[in-house]
Amino acid sequence: MRLRNVTGSREVIAENEYVIHDEKSMKGKWKEFFGNDNPLYIEIGMGKGTFIMENARQNPNINYIGIEKYSSVLIRAIEKRNLEPELTNLFFIRMDAEEIEDVFAPEEVDHIYLNFSDPWPKARTAKRRLTSDRFLGRYINILAKGSSITFKTDNIDLFEYSVETAEECGWNITKITRDLHKSEYAEGNIMTEYEKKFSQLGNKINMMEYFPPEKK
Repeated sequence: MRLRNVTGSREVIAENEYVIHDEKSMKGKWKEFFGNDNPLYIEIGMGKGTFIMENARQNPNINYIGIEKYSSVLIRAIEKRNLEPELTNLFFIRMDAEEIEDVFAPEEVDHIYLNFSDPWPKARTAKRRLTSDRFLGRYINILAKGSSITFKTDNIDLFEYSVETAEECGWNITKITRDLHKSEYAEGNIMTEYEKKFSQLGNKINMMEYFPPEKK
């Protein structure tokens, strides 16, 4: 469930130093922006930022970009980010994921996180799922060679759809579990806010990591 509109959120976002406002001008220039050659990891649909901020804390030698479409959600991540100015390896973008290729150049991204994405359950809206073949095609164009996607969800229907779609598109699934917290991949797992909530309700968490087919 999305947060209801937060009055003044767009204005706060527009003025915040941790939000990149001219993101399309940064295409192909992210190493220059961060001032180093560290890998670039992005989370699409980062929500309130709990997951990506913990990643940034644990991995100072990785650059992170959190992408969120909804201002009312992004504002919560900004509130947390404001308290940790030392996280110089983390910035946010408010944008729709459909514009991803306008922001990142070919092979510029080293890893993509998709956490608890909107399932868009109706068949007519399947193309809007972040794990659809349409989006996989976009990811291939921005991922560096040898890079991958990690996808987590409690929605089993979305997960099965995502597994099937990945296989049909020739992606190589190297890790997969339908009960993450009881699997061999549980150690070191960083939980999102939704993950904590759903786990407490007894929902199993599905996870897979997959690599795109080699480019011709």
